[in-house]
Amino acid sequence: MALSYKARRRWSLIILVIGLPLYIVLAVNLVALFDRPGILAELAIYIVLGVIWAIPFKFVFKGVGKEDPDAPRDD
Repeated sequence: MALSYKARRRWSLIILVIGLPLYIVLAVNLVALFDRPGILAELAIYIVLGVIWAIPFKFVFKGVGKEDPDAPRDD
């Protein structure tokens, strides 16, 4: 099921404004459950968690920053 350009823009905004802060809180609480690792290990954990959140939403963010391909052109 392909989303339209407008739907992808709306979903990307919802994901960034609501989903990402929730994911950040979840990631920080997850890391806080364990004893504090070394600074490099903690940095690696946050980098991995920072990349992993975007992988499932790649199709939503793809092409959102470009012009609407379905918009009528003024030629």
